[in-house]
Amino acid sequence: MTLPWASEKDFEVRQLPDFLHNRLLDWQRRNFPDEYGYLMRRWPDFYRAQSPFRLVAKLGPLRSEMIEVGRFQGRPRFHRASELDAEMIVQTAKIIKAQCSTELGSIQQHRESILKAQDPKMQFDMMRIMAEEFRHAYQMLFVLADDDWGVGKDLAAETVESLLGMRTGDHVLDAFNLFFDSFVDNVAFTAIIDRVGKYQLDMQLTFSYAPMARSMSPMLYEEAFHIASGVNPLRQWAVEGARGEGNVSTELIQQHLNKWVPRGLEMFGDERGGKTVVDFGFKDKTNREAAEVYHQELKVELVDTLNYEVLRLFDAAVDRLAAPVIADRVLGTGEAWKGCRPDQLFLRPAASFFRRRGGHAFEMNDVRGKPFAKDEDYLSYLRRNLPDGYITGPDFKVYGDNLKAKREGKDVQEGGLPFYG
Repeated sequence: MTLPWASEKDFEVRQLPDFLHNRLLDWQRRNFPDEYGYLMRRWPDFYRAQSPFRLVAKLGPLRSEMIEVGRFQGRPRFHRASELDAEMIVQTAKIIKAQCSTELGSIQQHRESILKAQDPKMQFDMMRIMAEEFRHAYQMLFVLADDDWGVGKDLAAETVESLLGMRTGDHVLDAFNLFFDSFVDNVAFTAIIDRVGKYQLDMQLTFSYAPMARSMSPMLYEEAFHIASGVNPLRQWAVEGARGEGNVSTELIQQHLNKWVPRGLEMFGDERGGKTVVDFGFKDKTNREAAEVYHQELKVELVDTLNYEVLRLFDAAVDRLAAPVIADRVLGTGEAWKGCRPDQLFLRPAASFFRRRGGHAFEMNDVRGKPFAKDEDYLSYLRRNLPDGYITGPDFKVYGDNLKAKREGKDVQEGGLPFYG
């Protein structure tokens, strides 16, 4: 990812106070000791040209000294928490806690299936992602620890203690409470959910509180690697699946797109909200604006890319720009193109598909957005179009129970499962 005003040589490296640094290392030793140690030992074998991983905070230069959006637009950024009003402090703390929760939650998810990888490079890339997500949590805690928030308590220490006991099922956002059933989950998650992370970080480059804005560019550099580590294996598997080879079928990839895209959209929050953070200058897009751009990027950068790789099997000279039109026509008409059938290509799930939060919560639509009239037909469709490992698990049961209650006119809590086990 290119950030024209910053490069890695511009990053300032800092470290948490010893107490907090050691508390995070304690968490690492409990949650991914083997992977972390293996990563440190074998890093030069996989990334010879790159500096080894370091658990530090990194602060990049500001894109602008002035606040870029919101009610304070045109004023100098806030460099100390004491310059923020009470509500801005509360909202900043919530954003940081949610960010930390997602980083630590993804590590716990990745570990569930990382040993199921059949390719050692793909597996090592996931270990690197786990370590860099750990650094991102470290980064956010550094923002809290490096300032006096004037609220009568140590926000960094309090946040650490509230997060370190969380397990899959306890985290702030639903996407980080879903269990991984296979290594396809690891890969699809990085291609789809880490892309949400990229959007959140990019929006927060505008953050009116300077230490947060300065934290974004180093994290964005790392997020680009995470997304590529998902897209590239999917490209390989898409080609193998179209050939009838390999161990990951076209159908299984599509099922994982269906599982994760709805959760990614929900990570932006209710489509009707997000105005407050724009007003504070924390982000430059409302929830709806960000989700719509993200959903379009999934089409262009992920689904169209996979379809292009498949179409090249049938015509190596197919034009990259023409490929999406061809794929959409095949999928829309059901007619093959030079031997390429619809079941060899991929669909981006509609924004209204399989949602449990926001304006589309518990609507009964298929992946194209077409509605179902009957509950049983919709649930049967989901069972055929989501991964077997997911529909036999607790989250899908909770979704079905909540859908039934919603259809009966009962109030339900939007969201996924409580912790099971």
